[in-house]
Amino acid sequence: MSNKVITSLIIDDEPRARETIREMLSTFCPQIEVIGEGSSVKTGIKAILQNKPKVVFLDIRMTDGTGFDLLEQLDSLDFLVVFLTAYDEYALKAFKYSAIDYLLKPLDPEELISCVKRIVKSIHFEKSQVNLLLENLEQNKKTFQKIVLKTIDTIHIVKISDIIRIESDGNYSRFFIENRPSILISKTLKEFDKILLDAHFFRAHQSHLVNLNRIVQIDKQNGTAVEMDDGSKVPVSFRKKEFLISILNRL
Repeated sequence: MSNKVITSLIIDDEPRARETIREMLSTFCPQIEVIGEGSSVKTGIKAILQNKPKVVFLDIRMTDGTGFDLLEQLDSLDFLVVFLTAYDEYALKAFKYSAIDYLLKPLDPEELISCVKRIVKSIHFEKSQVNLLLENLEQNKKTFQKIVLKTIDTIHIVKISDIIRIESDGNYSRFFIENRPSILISKTLKEFDKILLDAHFFRAHQSHLVNLNRIVQIDKQNGTAVEMDDGSKVPVSFRKKEFLISILNRL
């Protein structure tokens, strides 16, 4: 797959932004061929239907709507999506909970190259990736059902309920998941704390994020710790102890 040309579209309401992306793809990612452009939700839909790309570089905020509006108006989604945004926090959960990449403006060449490498590796997953995003959006619930964890070689689609705990490992986070080997992800625990805040996860300690639904007991001997249903014990910082107990009492 890596030797084949991957067709793409750029949909962004800023002409200079489209030009920049096109030039950067040509310079750094020759395996991506730009076959068309769109400047709005309306023209973007038309370009997708006419060109049938494998990848769409899609702006979030456009003059006539959002990139999400565009996706929801399409009957079939046979392409990968890379969101483009100048707003780091805008729809961050939707980005991270779905197997779809996003790039912050102004674009960084190294991030674009890494993104394209993931596209090449995951090109066979495109339909499930986009459908997962729409599934999450349509549910319109605080607690999403799945999260996608990306390593260099693999895309893991994981049920959030199966995540027992997450442990900080420097700038990485290690996921401990029911009946699966642990997964090391190159994102900080702080990022996942934001993403999973509404999914019954609790920052018990600076280095630990736990699934409240997987706690089986609180051990108050030798300090405070929680025991998870896989037998692991996680320390609870002193200032979080009473808060944790009050939360557990409301579950």
